[in-house]
Amino acid sequence: MDSLLMEPTNRSATLEPVSGPAQPSAKHLPAVQHTLHHAISCVGTGLHTGARITLTLQPAPAGHGVVFKRSDLNAALLPARFDYVVDTRLSTVLGDVTNPANRIATIEHLMAALNGCGIDNVLVLVDGPEIPVFDGSAADFVFLMDCAGRVAQEAVRHRIDVLRLVRVEQGDAFVELSPAPVQNLHLDLSIDFPAEAIGKQTFSTELTPATFRQDLARNRTFTLRQEIEALHKAGLARGGSLDNAIVVDGPEILNPSGLRCPDEFIRHKVMDAVGDLYLAGAPLRARFTGHRSGHCLNNKVLRALFADPAAWRYVPAHASFSLAAA
Repeated sequence: MDSLLMEPTNRSATLEPVSGPAQPSAKHLPAVQHTLHHAISCVGTGLHTGARITLTLQPAPAGHGVVFKRSDLNAALLPARFDYVVDTRLSTVLGDVTNPANRIATIEHLMAALNGCGIDNVLVLVDGPEIPVFDGSAADFVFLMDCAGRVAQEAVRHRIDVLRLVRVEQGDAFVELSPAPVQNLHLDLSIDFPAEAIGKQTFSTELTPATFRQDLARNRTFTLRQEIEALHKAGLARGGSLDNAIVVDGPEILNPSGLRCPDEFIRHKVMDAVGDLYLAGAPLRARFTGHRSGHCLNNKVLRALFADPAAWRYVPAHASFSLAAA
């Protein structure tokens, strides 16, 4: 989830060595897909509904991808893809345009954890219209995946290479995808809020399992105190509290425990982008650059990318290039 203010609306794979002198170097070995070792469930609160929600992550076969399902509805599966996104105003929402009831909101923190942990195939079951918010970060989802374990599958992992610049903008906010200067996803983001406690912040990182866990996963969503009343009047943020969001009032942080790091705001925005960009359907090898971006522009840049066949290619990932090997 993002603040409304300033955002435009609308076990790593172990490959058997090749015997003899023709054994390839590590950079030529194909990376393989991964799923969870076993299913795991948890219960949490929905940020907007305030409802008690059960989430289950189930292993899935190779080639399955990340797929969501409302376990409380007799409804179609919702693949975690950019073209299944039906709303981006307060969070990233997957939905079925033929069945408006079949929607799942606030998927971005879970998607970020799946991306950061290198999980390719999983079935996500949820018995309500949104993913539990937990503490407002991706840390609890990482914990769930660590508890479930990670297992290699007998299928090559693919990635999406961005081949030329794609840019979308709205006002002075913009997002770009361009060819990567590194072998994974590189993110470079900036924000500028009038609230003194936030202000101008920038953050850059290359996405690997280590950088995701150390630099991104624990950073929480945030909102401004003056926005809360408007959200409540709209029937939203019923499950929101100082336990699952940073609340800012001008120069003050209202959470008694304060911030987890001085630039937690921009780190959370980058974490959101890691989740939104995994809706490409595979890990990206690209440079992601943005200013004052959010879920809306993150989705629009993927739509623009895949609308141009010359801007991307789908290729096998190599072990030294993949998140699993980072």
